[in-house]
Amino acid sequence: MPAAATFTSPPSTHGTRTMNTFASALDAPDGLDPGEASLAGMLSHFALLEPVFDAMPDIVFFVKDAQARYALVNRTLVSRCGFKEKEKLLGKTAEDVFPSRFGRIYTAQDKAVIHVGSQMVDQLELHLYPGRQPGWCLTCKQPLRDAAGRVVGLAGISRDLRADESSHPAYSRLATVVQYLQENYVQPLNLKQLAAMADMSVAQLERYFHKVFHLTPRQVLLKTRLDAATALLVSHDKVTDVAALCGYTDHSAFTRQFKATVGVTPTEYRMLLHGTSRG
Repeated sequence: MPAAATFTSPPSTHGTRTMNTFASALDAPDGLDPGEASLAGMLSHFALLEPVFDAMPDIVFFVKDAQARYALVNRTLVSRCGFKEKEKLLGKTAEDVFPSRFGRIYTAQDKAVIHVGSQMVDQLELHLYPGRQPGWCLTCKQPLRDAAGRVVGLAGISRDLRADESSHPAYSRLATVVQYLQENYVQPLNLKQLAAMADMSVAQLERYFHKVFHLTPRQVLLKTRLDAATALLVSHDKVTDVAALCGYTDHSAFTRQFKATVGVTPTEYRMLLHGTSRG
């Protein structure tokens, strides 16, 4: 939930289709009176799907009101935030629940979606939950509107990144490319070289990457670099050293990209980890 929506994928995956389904259902007030189209009315409809969302361990689902406070959550979000009961989250903002530096950013992003009224689709994010287990996901957020078109809240889904290893015939060739990126992430991205490695055109490579991994090759490289960076920041004192070890010749570019994706600077991330571990 970083504040800047930077690395977004083309709106063609099932996450986009899911959020567009919400949009079509909730932004079509014909036949609904103002009370039914209010957030309370919407929540009554979402509540019917609560058992479905509760049964998805790799999906975080939530609805928030116009003040960015949780109004409905699934069990995955509750457990990842270290709670046992959903009621512990309801009425709270992300700033109340998550580590302070992250929470402020998440809440600011929520308020931006609500105030601007624009959809956020498949944003690559690193989540750091209070249990200190970082995890990558793709997040979609949809503003919710009442019958008059006013934004009264938002609905969101964060989907854990997991490759569909057995479901696509091109997976083995793509896995070779991913392995190369993971072993050579300090090198600049060369799409033509990667496409030749997989015996594909560049267009095919990008299309299949997105279909199988829900990421572009550039996002995979970014994810690999930042995975390495988050690990190195625990043991390296100098951010400049970490930047170089992760393939960045420009320290400031590394800091900007890290903050845009993770939500805090590399120094703040390390302080947060150390501060959390002490508490």
